[in-house]
Amino acid sequence: MTQRRSLIGTAMTLALASVCNFAVAQSYPTKPIQFYVAFAPGGAGDLVARLVAKKMSDSMGQPVIIENRPAPLVAVTTVAKSKPDGYAMILAGSGTALTSGLFKTLPYDLMADFTHVSSLANFDLALITGDQSGLNSAADVIAFAKANPGKLNIGTVRIGSTQNLTAEMFKSMAGIDAVIVPYKTTGDIISGLRSNDIQVAFEILSPILTQVTGKNIKALALTSFRRFPALPDVPTLAESAIPGFEASSWNGVSVRAGTPAPIVDRLVKEIDKAVKSPEVQKALLATGMVPAASSSEQMTQRIQSDIDKWRAVIDKAGIPRH
Repeated sequence: MTQRRSLIGTAMTLALASVCNFAVAQSYPTKPIQFYVAFAPGGAGDLVARLVAKKMSDSMGQPVIIENRPAPLVAVTTVAKSKPDGYAMILAGSGTALTSGLFKTLPYDLMADFTHVSSLANFDLALITGDQSGLNSAADVIAFAKANPGKLNIGTVRIGSTQNLTAEMFKSMAGIDAVIVPYKTTGDIISGLRSNDIQVAFEILSPILTQVTGKNIKALALTSFRRFPALPDVPTLAESAIPGFEASSWNGVSVRAGTPAPIVDRLVKEIDKAVKSPEVQKALLATGMVPAASSSEQMTQRIQSDIDKWRAVIDKAGIPRH
């Protein structure tokens, strides 16, 4: 009899929890959602966030408000210390994973303090060159570097960026002796290619897509595992020169750990709907980005995988941790 009462009590508790969870999911959101973006307005990440936020606002009946905070540690920490109620989101992804490898200590734990909801978009990186370099493929680049140790200059933006660490990984996996030259901006990199101060560079495709399609610079290879739809003739590094090579920049949405599962599930569904809408798909592809909604589990695995991968590259390159 006691066991039967216990089973009945357990069943009633589970049923009540299910009803409460359903109620939470149905009522959420009842006020605006703050979406923190650790970049200034106008960049690729900001564009993705705004496209998705607009669709989510229309669908959920509450504003999803972009909060630009161009100080990554401050933005991420703000959400790490927020209430676990789904009303504060952070634009996370490869950048936050990289940060975890570049700092000895942080005011948050990327895996323990957050629930990773869904990825949004992938940002392919391209190995690019100028017309005067005489290099026409990734294989040419590797051959030149091996024939001329220390003479190949590879441009990237700042040390510790995805582009910079991709160049370090390229050196390592290709087995070449090359010099990585950090620049402040993409424009500086393009100027360096034109003057032949650098022979090649790694840059995110989004800000250089029109330069590539306009044939001002040449894309020799992409760093993802698949070709980009608008550049069907540009192979990947994995297929053309270095089997298994993969590096990408990407972003997604994370919330405070402890956010109720029904709210997380609702956000997953709303993000999936937004990213897969024809308008968002078209806008992303037109600017060099690949739509990539995912499950919470997939984003969590990707964050952890990126942390492990980039920490190994950072350690091999001897980049000091702050």
